[in-house]
Amino acid sequence: MNKNIDIEQEMYKRAVEFIKQRYPVGWGGAAVIHTHKDKYLISVALEVCNASVEVCIETGAMCEAEKYNEKVTHCLCVVRDDERSPFKILSPCGVCQERLRYWGEDVKVAVTTKYDKLKFVCLKELQPYHWTGAYPKEELEHYSERD
Repeated sequence: MNKNIDIEQEMYKRAVEFIKQRYPVGWGGAAVIHTHKDKYLISVALEVCNASVEVCIETGAMCEAEKYNEKVTHCLCVVRDDERSPFKILSPCGVCQERLRYWGEDVKVAVTTKYDKLKFVCLKELQPYHWTGAYPKEELEHYSERD
């Protein structure tokens, strides 16, 4: 089987298992990031009283990858409305796309599809007209140079 498919299936499995454990009733959501050193990092959204200070579900795992100086290869966000609802895959918002772009345009992200089919695409496919196209690659390389 394709290594990427194995990684993607494993990420989804880990997200669903984590949500069931962390949020046994009600809403639940988790993000899983895979790194070039084959680590799976899981994060959740902070519960806050003031909506203006919320951060995306993926943010914690991205910060953890940076903490360990690891390159992100894949990102997945899964939610459910309550314990009786199906799991949904959420494409990364524009802010998270910008954050993930730090690790390069080849980071694979899970995207929302009809019937919640598990599908990953590279950021460059999701953002074919990204603003970085206005600059020579060599000017931007230091932003995505990671181990």
